[in-house]
Amino acid sequence: MLKSTPNVDLSAKLSNSLSLTTIILVMVVILALISLFGSWYTVDQGERGVILRNGKIIGTAEPGLGFKLPMFDSVVRISTQTHTTSYQALQAYSRDQQPATLRASVTFSIPPDKVEEVYANFKSIDSMIARLLDRQVPTQVENIFGKYTAISVVQERIKFGIDVTEAIKKSIKGPVDITSVQIENIDFSNAYEKSVEDRMRAEVEVQTQLQNLEKERVSAQIAVTQAQAEADSQLARAKAEAESIRIKGIAEATAIKSRAEALAQNQNLVELTKAERWDGKLPTTMLPTGTLPFIDAKK
Repeated sequence: MLKSTPNVDLSAKLSNSLSLTTIILVMVVILALISLFGSWYTVDQGERGVILRNGKIIGTAEPGLGFKLPMFDSVVRISTQTHTTSYQALQAYSRDQQPATLRASVTFSIPPDKVEEVYANFKSIDSMIARLLDRQVPTQVENIFGKYTAISVVQERIKFGIDVTEAIKKSIKGPVDITSVQIENIDFSNAYEKSVEDRMRAEVEVQTQLQNLEKERVSAQIAVTQAQAEADSQLARAKAEAESIRIKGIAEATAIKSRAEALAQNQNLVELTKAERWDGKLPTTMLPTGTLPFIDAKK
């Protein structure tokens, strides 16, 4: 038993040596893999990369493949695409003290040359939204809404949206471009909406009455016009008839006058007319001093 002890010690030492070598090899392989895969990076289109070395910004990266120092450098990707953030329940009062709940959305983007500033000041886009947009958007919407009456903000909704957009652009100072602000909905109180409905209903009734009055006025004018036309027609007929009678009378008078003048100038024509009209019968009775008809005793 005592003679076999040196062999056992040798085997233990050999085993320990192999285990240590294996561990070292494994660590070398791991370090090699880390160096291999940690020495390059990719940035997608629509993004920009912020390169950090031990936490310090050393530059930015364009879209595509890039290389860095493994275990020392890291890349933070920041989107430069268009983003939209929504605000569902913004409370505001109109100039005539009408409460309203508004829903709005803000469309914005990060300029590619501002990604370094975004990371340095905010670390991420979400943090930037919370610290810039979330503070200014409700305030500016409330301020601009207060310059409009409840009726005018509905009637001039496009102008209201433009005014809100300009106010937000002026108030936000930071690495962000505000593209547009959309006022998606404006909800007034139920009491106000009911009063608007009642007013609109009353206006509709008034307009209906005005239309009816106008219709009756037009109908009356038509009737007057028709009556005037009928009167003018009757007057024209009467004038025509009177003129016809006058002309006929003048013609008859002229004929009588001509006949009288002809008879006065030719007395024999009177006797001829009498003879032509005599039926050839003698009267059955005669006065003592009478003569035979149509016989001039002197001739």
